[in-house]
This record gives sequence, C-alpha cells and structure tokens, in this order.
Amino acid sequence: MASWRNASVMFFITGLFILAMGNAYAQHTVNPRAEPNAFIEAVGNNALEAVRRDPAAKQGDTRRINELVDQYLLPYVNFEKTTRLAAGQGWRTATEQQRHELVEAFKGTLIRTYAGALADVDKIAALNLLPFRGDSKAKDVVVRSYFSQRNGPQVNVDYRMESTPEGWKIYDLNVEGIWLIQNYRNQFAQQIRQNGVDGLIAALNQKNR
Repeated sequence: MASWRNASVMFFITGLFILAMGNAYAQHTVNPRAEPNAFIEAVGNNALEAVRRDPAAKQGDTRRINELVDQYLLPYVNFEKTTRLAAGQGWRTATEQQRHELVEAFKGTLIRTYAGALADVDKIAALNLLPFRGDSKAKDVVVRSYFSQRNGPQVNVDYRMESTPEGWKIYDLNVEGIWLIQNYRNQFAQQIRQNGVDGLIAALNQKNR
C-alpha cells in the first residue's frame, strides 16, 4: 500500500497538475483533442517541468498545490466523475449540495495524502508512453505509460480518459495494478453505510484539517 501511495503522486504530477498552453514553464502545446498518447505526453512533460521548478509544491505546500490544481486541473480532469464513481450508490442518493461538498472534500484528501511525495519529483527521469491499444476514436480509452526513475525501478501508470465535447478528460488512474477509484470505493462505501454521505464528507474534512 505504501509503495502504491508514493507512486500514485503521479496522478497529481501528470494528471492533476496539467499545465495549459501559455504557462511560463510549458514547452508542449496541449491539445485536448489530440491522439490519446500525444495528449498525455504533452500534459505529463509540461507538468513534470513545472513541478520541478516550483519549490513550494515540491516541499508539500498544500496551499500552493491547491492553487495548481484549481488553476490547471479543471480543463483536463473530470474530478466530479472520479468522485461519483468512488462514492457509488451514495452519490446517487446525495443532494446537489452534498455532491459539491464531497467533490471538494475528496480533492482535499488527495492533496493532503500525496503532498509530501512531491519532494521526490526530481527522482523521475522521464515519462515514457507505451504503444496505444484500442481505438483512438473511442469514447473511453486507457493510455499506458511508465516513469523511469533515477536509481529506482520504473513505475507503471495507466490513465483512463473519456472523450467529451471539450476534448479528453482524465478520470481514473492505475498505478502498478491498483485503480484510484476502486481503491477509495470500498472505504467510501463503508463510511456511507455507517454514517451516510454527510458522515463521509465530515470524515474527509476532519482528516484534511
């Protein structure tokens, strides 16, 4: 579990910290309607460079990390879908206000959980894309990649994305065989059964303080 937790910071580096064209550090044009591999390659390499240059983020500054997520996440990640699939039945019975609060609480949980691991970003040598399998015109695809590390084993990371009118949106991540949504689904289901959606929101927010 610990190795998965450390490796899954890549979700922030290459999935959440997606840097749009025009950022001071961006070197690759991000086209949300590009071929799946090209899209991930552009956002991943831009993100790696930007995080390396941001001392506050690398030191685990949650305020700075939250700013990066808020500024660059929304155009390319469907965080609501991530939360909805993780919450399962609880999402279907939740009110609009509860859904909004749950999305924000879950985002805070991920930031808090993985913030400290950003200090290891300099250990990453490169993002490497594997040959794409499937139909690039499909509505839902998986892009496979791995991160080579200096003096360490490679980390396999798969991105699940959906095609939307705005282009590709990332909504799930598989690190070394463990999907992000599935990892949290069982925890959320237990909390909802015991204390309801409000209880889950409260528990997440309590840990986020």
